[in-house]
Amino acid sequence: MKWFDNAVVYQIYPLGYCGVPRRNPFRPAPPDGEGKILRVIDHLPELKKMGFNTVLFNPVFESTAHGYDTVDFMTIDKRLGSKKDFKAVCDALHANGFRIVLDAVFNHVGRDFQYFKDVREHKFASQYKDWFHIREGNSNDNDGFYYEGWEGHYDLVKLNLFNPAVKEHIFKAVESWADDYDIDGLRLDVAYSLDQGFLKELRVHCKGMKEDFWLMGETLHGDYNTWMNPEMLDSVTNYECYKGLYSSFNDLNMYEIAYSLGNRQFGPGGLYQGKQLYCFADNHDVTRIASILKDLRHIEALHVLLFTMPGIPGIYYGSEYGLAGDKKEGDEVLRPEFVPGTLKETGLTKTIAKLTQAHATLKPLYSGDYQQLVLNNQYFAFSRSCDNDTVYILINAGSYTQGFRLGGSGHYKDVLSGEFFDISDNIDVPAFQARVLYDFSCNFEIKPDREAVPSESLEVKVSIQPEIAPIRDEPAQPQTEAEKPDDSIAEILQTIYRNIKVIAEKLNIPLE
Repeated sequence: MKWFDNAVVYQIYPLGYCGVPRRNPFRPAPPDGEGKILRVIDHLPELKKMGFNTVLFNPVFESTAHGYDTVDFMTIDKRLGSKKDFKAVCDALHANGFRIVLDAVFNHVGRDFQYFKDVREHKFASQYKDWFHIREGNSNDNDGFYYEGWEGHYDLVKLNLFNPAVKEHIFKAVESWADDYDIDGLRLDVAYSLDQGFLKELRVHCKGMKEDFWLMGETLHGDYNTWMNPEMLDSVTNYECYKGLYSSFNDLNMYEIAYSLGNRQFGPGGLYQGKQLYCFADNHDVTRIASILKDLRHIEALHVLLFTMPGIPGIYYGSEYGLAGDKKEGDEVLRPEFVPGTLKETGLTKTIAKLTQAHATLKPLYSGDYQQLVLNNQYFAFSRSCDNDTVYILINAGSYTQGFRLGGSGHYKDVLSGEFFDISDNIDVPAFQARVLYDFSCNFEIKPDREAVPSESLEVKVSIQPEIAPIRDEPAQPQTEAEKPDDSIAEILQTIYRNIKVIAEKLNIPLE
């Protein structure tokens, strides 16, 4: 098993997360130990408590504006801090058991990229003219030559990946990232635009550095096997199910996501059986899930589906707290500044914390097969099985309690509620909720809060600040009559009795 098979990813867009200027003033980096990127270390208690085990950084290297217009592959963007600052972040992440994945932008660079500046100055006499796709004509910036921009964006200058010198430059950059920061993988930006021969060479190069180096590519449409195969990438972005996730809830049409998961992707004869697609509810390029859902009561059940369907799940920073952001208002609203420790724990964060642990620990969830069990417009059940273990996932998008008949047998525990169920009986799922049922006899339990520990080998003297502690439940306050829960004492006692009964039957202990 490769480490990324049970990865649970937390995605950070550093230039937004750190609240830096939108355009690079190209000033010197602050002194070592003062870079804004160091706030990721302050975030470690929350990330560790929530159970993430992988951090994906969007561009961190010197760029003109948003990170995808690279200026220098070898230099940390000075708006974020110094090389030593970023190394301190990586050391702290590794010391706390995290894997690190960097966003690799190899299809294009910015107009301020050092070798394109030489072409702008010397035009066809430049020794670097073959690094790009240039020809006679003119550009929007009156350069005196025409060049190819990515999808018509001429601030993004397309690289000539057929040029051996370009490939050598890129491969040396990746080597330096591995040497300096001990990275564990790459996200290939616009992988669908990259030459497949280049992807094959990149794979050989990266797997030569680390056999379990993860290569995940950004893809949108088409057959993902074009890029995800033994000669190229390990994983690709599952945009098909990204759309299916939110529209199935918004339209109360669970048939859509069920068709993608079962008929097309992972069911019998599915295109991607045994493969690990990268699954997400939102990211730095699309409207946040809290802004796209028509009914926010669906948000927790949607995340249950995200973390239990086949694939590697990822959360975009801030979305675990339900942050909103509409793409129509521009990319900046999708990429806000984030200050660790300032947001309150919510029902969603607690649910995600349980789901991360379940996904990373229960083998059926990270490598099991997929079988559809129950399907209706407003409710959906499926199972994931591996090595004679099965996890059952029950989703109720409707506004009324729904009973499920799974047709199995045995005693199972719900990851989310902690309740016990005999799955030969009818299982009720309340409105807008879900259940993730696993065999009671297995050794998995939701673990208590896990503290982050500082690295003892940081090049820059940094540590977890004592005042930035993991968010914990606040002491319960006296409730007024209006604030008391609706559950009656009788209902609570019945639930307790049912759980005791299931445990007793499992252990063959007579209740008398």
